[in-house]
Amino acid sequence: MRISYNWLRQFIKLDWKSEETAALLTDLGLEVEGVEKYESLKGGLEGVVVGHVLTCVQHPNADRLRITTVDLGDGNAPVQIVCGAPNVAAGQKVPVATIGTTLYDKEGNAFQIKKGKIRGEESHGMICAEDELGLGEGHDGIMVLKEDLAPGTPAAKIFNIVTDEVFEIGLTPNRADAMSHLGVARDLKAGLNQKNVHTELITPSVSNFRVDKRILKMDIRVEDTKLAPRYCGVTISGITVKPSPAWLQNRLKAIGITPKNNVVDVTNYVLHELGQPLHAFDAAKIKGNKVIVKTAIAGTKFTTLDDVERTLHEEDLMICNENGPMCIAGVLGGKDSGVTDSTSSIFLESAYFNPVSIRKTAKRHGISTDASFRFERGIDPNIPQYALKRAALLIQETAGGEITSDLEDQYPRKIEDHSVFLNFENVTRTIGQDIGKETIKKILVSLEVKISNMSEKGLGLIIPSYRVDVEREIDVIEEILRVYGYNNIGFTQKLNASISNSSRTEDYKLQNIVATQLTSLGFNEMMANSLTTPEYIKLSENLKEEFNVLMLNPLSNDLSAMRQSLLFSALEAVSFNINRRRADLKLFEFGKTYHKMPSGYDENKHLSLTVTGNRQPESWAQPQNASGFFMFKGYVTQILERLGITKYSSEPLVNDIFAEGITFMVGNEILVEFGTVKKSILKHFDIKQEVLFADFNWAAVTKLVSGKIKYTEITKFPEVRRDLALLVDGAVSFETIYNTARQAEKALLKDISLFDVYEGKNLPEGKKSYAVSFTLQDSTKTLTDEQIDKIMSKIRQNLEKETGAQLR
Repeated sequence: MRISYNWLRQFIKLDWKSEETAALLTDLGLEVEGVEKYESLKGGLEGVVVGHVLTCVQHPNADRLRITTVDLGDGNAPVQIVCGAPNVAAGQKVPVATIGTTLYDKEGNAFQIKKGKIRGEESHGMICAEDELGLGEGHDGIMVLKEDLAPGTPAAKIFNIVTDEVFEIGLTPNRADAMSHLGVARDLKAGLNQKNVHTELITPSVSNFRVDKRILKMDIRVEDTKLAPRYCGVTISGITVKPSPAWLQNRLKAIGITPKNNVVDVTNYVLHELGQPLHAFDAAKIKGNKVIVKTAIAGTKFTTLDDVERTLHEEDLMICNENGPMCIAGVLGGKDSGVTDSTSSIFLESAYFNPVSIRKTAKRHGISTDASFRFERGIDPNIPQYALKRAALLIQETAGGEITSDLEDQYPRKIEDHSVFLNFENVTRTIGQDIGKETIKKILVSLEVKISNMSEKGLGLIIPSYRVDVEREIDVIEEILRVYGYNNIGFTQKLNASISNSSRTEDYKLQNIVATQLTSLGFNEMMANSLTTPEYIKLSENLKEEFNVLMLNPLSNDLSAMRQSLLFSALEAVSFNINRRRADLKLFEFGKTYHKMPSGYDENKHLSLTVTGNRQPESWAQPQNASGFFMFKGYVTQILERLGITKYSSEPLVNDIFAEGITFMVGNEILVEFGTVKKSILKHFDIKQEVLFADFNWAAVTKLVSGKIKYTEITKFPEVRRDLALLVDGAVSFETIYNTARQAEKALLKDISLFDVYEGKNLPEGKKSYAVSFTLQDSTKTLTDEQIDKIMSKIRQNLEKETGAQLR
């Protein structure tokens, strides 16, 4: 939210610097994220002054140039300026851009005025035309100013250049009361009062509001007072729709709003001034002079101001005439009822609508406007009439016209201020220190909270209607604390903490262990949105449309379903990085998948690993090697080993996601599936390089973690290595070799490693060669050659018997 400091100071007289005010607002909970300078003319004509042309003679080396001497009113000698304008003459008062001044062209490009020579003659500045200063389009000659202006007068004063400082406030959703300059000023006043800077809140007067003629009455009928508890309206006739005056345009431009015309600009002005949305209808387009507030007929087609045809819902509250809807109440006007250049009479609306109704309607149609933003959070139900009078007077001021109807205010059931009892002991206990009863009362009064009764125990309070977020005692305490100042609460040097007795296998602990391990391996953690597009289910037969968990009010189609797999989020991240020249990636994510099953909704946690590109950064010291399948398999097995999971079976995996892969299982439960993602899926994400992906079933993995620490003493006896070159059938896997050797010797066989695979020339057809190393060790003694030979003989026999392996 953008707040103009000039505008703010119309409500509260303050001569503080913007930085001080920003700091105070931040302390009050209205966090100022930045302060931006606004100038109605870029550069603000800084460095441009009134000059008096004393002499003007022909340039000796150019027919179209003249040499002038100009008094700049700075107490120094007149300066020489070369000028090419045909209308420059002695005695004139002219705008002069002095040395060092920065001017801007039509495109906003800056150029600086420097001392120079033009055709051999020195020039110390520039006498300016309209377009050179950004004040108009004229370039036929220099601007000639009024004769009574004193040399040296800043041009910014003559042309009323407006400068302002704009606060960018990061407003929390609960602070609906602060969504206006008046609301921010109220908070600022309370903060100043706490600092013993006493000032009054100055609100615009509407005492001049009166009915001029009763010649254009609208018949207002509110059919649903639950959705529209208050509705006000008045007509104004004889207006002239035209551009707004400069002061109004500058107010809106400063906070980022583009001016349109004087009527629309006034409604926007009052919205940001008082926080009350307004809407102006062209009175001539209100059929039958009837304004009916009612819910829509389901299926009705309605075209809004943004030229989009929308299908109305039966719960949408509409502003209608006798022929049909004119406006989606509190959200967006209709295309055919708005103010145009030919409008001469308007019906001006100011209302309080049910926040829940407006929020549902806005979400249903995917519309977010300044009006809906405020209505759906809750505005002040007691301000519509005041805001309507304020807007009507401003429209008369900027567009002329007369008030031609009584101000009708349909408010059948007044929304009362609510009451809260504040216990002094609860304040002290919550804040952590006693701030004093008088301080509490002072703060509450500064926040316009009325004290209805008082006792030694506490205060009976009446909360103003615009504070829709203050409903409970704890809310009042929060208000007291933020005005008192969080920085004023003392703290001790002692930190108290309670130690919980938690299991070693708690999920977050295991997650931290694995995350630490992966980051040490060069992985980066990613966090993807659980919302995704439902179209991804078409990429895999394992994902079913009926399993999709769909959003009732999606922000867009791309964020309308909960994800059924972590794969596509990972591929989105890979594609995003590759497109930004980051092709070597190692990513992991802890996330959840969501399914709508016949038995109900299902939510499961997963760990995904994604690897693509080269293993190491490019370097002269080593060749580039792409990340491979078996390297990736090593990452997967290391995670399981780190968690103490070593006993699992594996099966080859080929499906509509993986071109080749492996599944690790315990019994019938899958621990992890990993492999190379199919090119058909990668093509959808415009990925042209190999991507390796692993999907851990985190619940199944953590269920197998015992939490027990296993350790083995380092033996002092040496290990022995023996290598075998085995000729096996092409279908025999290393895993079969591994398991067979393990069965032959369980006690002394410490490690089995495959260090070479060969297929091709000099081998029988259908055969391949495995070079396998076997590491033997006894922790109690040194192995003898006899023992080693016996063990290796047994291993060879088992391999020959079980796999048909032969020594080469």
